[in-house]
Amino acid sequence: MDYTKSQPIVPWMGGKRRLAKHLFPMFPEHSCYVELFAGGAALFFLRPNPAKVEVLNDIDGQLINLYRVVQHHFDEFVRQFEWTLTSREVFSRLQSTPPDCMTDIQRAARFFYLQHNAFGGKTIQQHFGTATTSKAWDASQIEAKLTAAKTRLSGVFVENEPWERCFKRYDREHTFFYADPPYWQTAGYDRSFDWTQYELLAKSMAESKGKVMMSINDHPDIRELFKDFRTTRLELIYSVGREKTQKTSGELVICNW
Repeated sequence: MDYTKSQPIVPWMGGKRRLAKHLFPMFPEHSCYVELFAGGAALFFLRPNPAKVEVLNDIDGQLINLYRVVQHHFDEFVRQFEWTLTSREVFSRLQSTPPDCMTDIQRAARFFYLQHNAFGGKTIQQHFGTATTSKAWDASQIEAKLTAAKTRLSGVFVENEPWERCFKRYDREHTFFYADPPYWQTAGYDRSFDWTQYELLAKSMAESKGKVMMSINDHPDIRELFKDFRTTRLELIYSVGREKTQKTSGELVICNW
């Protein structure tokens, strides 16, 4: 199967697409690959050589439902967009529609539409995104763009549970965990991730049977907590806001081997 053309399914705040080329060469040998905080799963979709066993886990039920629907109900998912318009009105109507009253396929389509049309790939406080430098999102291209992703998801375990439970479930000597938790003291995440969670991550990394790589923002608190692990700092240049102001971001890659 040709996986090299698959791309992340949805835009995601804090996605690791730009980090991929730096992280892939750092991956250790493994036969089981687990993303504990999958999010947009950029590394999973972009990696050229998939592992024998792969797991995507995230606590966000809407996101995991999308992955499962694309995995198992692809044709019906695509059909949901047959007559879909890209407009502020449709965006607002879907925002105001409670997902609990929808089928899994309808919920997946709603989530997919909102993520692709929300400014900045946010999952909370979403606003309809427009631009003067690119075309509007085109729903007619969904099938063509997602076919490779559907193939890529074939045979993958898709889990929806707290990261620590997933960690215990798959921790083996041949497992490689990639952890991309919410950034410390950074706004915009829709679920609280307090300091005790980072402490538990550090403990889990120290006691793990498998290998663990974590990417996180460079912060003195994080450096102190994970000081006993091998740490690499990466410098990334990114754009902020509609004016595309460039800033430099420090990213830490922390490994337990």
